[in-house]
Amino acid sequence: MKPIVIIVAALLIAFFAYIYLQPKVFSNDAITSPDSADSIDKFTFSEEELANIPPTYNDSVPVSITEPVESTTQTQAFVCDGRKHCSQMTSCAEATYFSNNCPTTKMDGNNDGVPCEQQWCN
Repeated sequence: MKPIVIIVAALLIAFFAYIYLQPKVFSNDAITSPDSADSIDKFTFSEEELANIPPTYNDSVPVSITEPVESTTQTQAFVCDGRKHCSQMTSCAEATYFSNNCPTTKMDGNNDGVPCEQQWCN
């Protein structure tokens, strides 16, 4: 009989501790309805107020939208296909395109901006 009383007492203590430690729930009276006029006014701005909001980006950097310097007929003929060396090229224009546009090419040994100087661009 004594172990049953101890178990019941432990369960009662656990139950009241559980209720006591639960987060407090507040009533819905303090929450305003989203349809109320006050909440709508908080998100309505006049044109003047909108004009005074500072930008979140940098307006002072000029953006240039121009066509590439290279002619489109020439660049459309070349595609980065994994070739890396001058011996794999067929012209100076192709070597220049690959050197300028394709990663990990090995065509400008002296890093002067002119690829394949001995084979094609001499």
